[in-house]
Amino acid sequence: MLPPRTATAPPRRRPRRRAALGALSLAAACSLVPAAPPAAGAEETPGGHCAGRALVRVPGAAHQQADCLDELTTAGTVASGHTDPADFAGLTPQGLPTPSGVPGIQIDGYFPDSSTTNTNHGWNHDAQFVIRLPDHWNGGLVVAGTPGNREQYANDRAISDWVLSRGYAFAATDKGNTGLAFYRDGRRPGDAIAEWNTRLTQLTRAARAVVTQRYHRPPARTIATGMSNGGYLVRWQLENHPELYDGGVDWEGTLWRSNGPNLLTFLPPALRDYPVYAAGGPGDEDALEAMHKAGYPAGSEFLWPYHHQVYWDLTQRIYREELDPGFDGATEAGTPFCASGAPGCDADYDYATRPPAVHRAVDRIALTGRIGKPLITIQGTLDVLLPISQDSDVYARMVREAGRGALLRYYRIEDGTHTDSLVDAFPGKLRPLVPCHRSAFTALERWLTGNGLPPANHTIQRPAGAGPATLLTNCPLG
Repeated sequence: MLPPRTATAPPRRRPRRRAALGALSLAAACSLVPAAPPAAGAEETPGGHCAGRALVRVPGAAHQQADCLDELTTAGTVASGHTDPADFAGLTPQGLPTPSGVPGIQIDGYFPDSSTTNTNHGWNHDAQFVIRLPDHWNGGLVVAGTPGNREQYANDRAISDWVLSRGYAFAATDKGNTGLAFYRDGRRPGDAIAEWNTRLTQLTRAARAVVTQRYHRPPARTIATGMSNGGYLVRWQLENHPELYDGGVDWEGTLWRSNGPNLLTFLPPALRDYPVYAAGGPGDEDALEAMHKAGYPAGSEFLWPYHHQVYWDLTQRIYREELDPGFDGATEAGTPFCASGAPGCDADYDYATRPPAVHRAVDRIALTGRIGKPLITIQGTLDVLLPISQDSDVYARMVREAGRGALLRYYRIEDGTHTDSLVDAFPGKLRPLVPCHRSAFTALERWLTGNGLPPANHTIQRPAGAGPATLLTNCPLG
């Protein structure tokens, strides 16, 4: 992961980079439910392979390109150029099976936007999307935003392949800005993240219309899902636009609250205390205690060196720049790996004492817990990018306090972490979350079709003696 470019810029005013519409992975990336035949009610679309391709139009799109493909999953799209493997690199375990045998239509395009961070297809245009319409449709639509600051194909291995194999249509957006300097988009703090929400709403409406055009009837159910920043979008959509969805699956969604906790409250302690702990010597025990107090769970210490090197510093600096650009004056996105005590160092960032304008910027993107449709949330107990005690534990409590607890099922996945690719590096210590996401998705299907409520909220224990192969194919919710 390349570091963000540094430059001088006015601390509060941003260049005009987008139209008014406007985890690096904050994810990177449990039973793996085997690829199933299309759900009940699936049928072969009248007219045969790619019928009506020339007539399908994406409402509001500034540009679109529709292609008839013999394979919509990455078993074919990698070779045909209809995905970008760099978008989904590092989000799934190496041994994740790739389903195949899904012919249909793929539509690539973009909505009007003035920012240009997304270079896919040589378009140099943001607000790009992909919509996939399988020939054999089960009546449903799955929509997703991307994790981290990735582009529209980031979910292809973790989500798109599998739901397409089950007969769903699938749509994903790049969220309207991409890359490590995403914070340059918009005119005021919080604009870039606020656009993510607008773009998923926009895509959902457009994809529902496209599905109706292609199959001559609207989707029977629309499900929002995504990991990390994509999980945040699921939460926000079900709070603010429940009319567009039947339900959602939130995979370790990012929590934003104006009064905390949020990224800007638990990342600075890691930047301050981890180096002291790692160095050993005087103060290391106090630093370890401070890390645990900040939310980084005991037993996760083996993951800290990687996250210190790759995630914590960069994540703090670029999201703080998005929401509080004035903290470091004219410096853009801070000083990488600065030591506590250095001027404008993010290791010393104290969100609670920042000006009211900063808290108002966070409030513009904040979650409330007032979901309006069924939601299943999963998160790993060894997540050390978004510590579970500072994220999904808090969001589940927010939902209950908002009086919407009956609409939520929350499963804490023992030994899961934020990035599934790390399972390959620590197979004896971690379990992948992608199979748990699939179990949660099928549980939501049963919930929505009246075929049984999911189990009550609980922690899904790692099976004793389970090896990598078992964990990749088995994560019963109980």
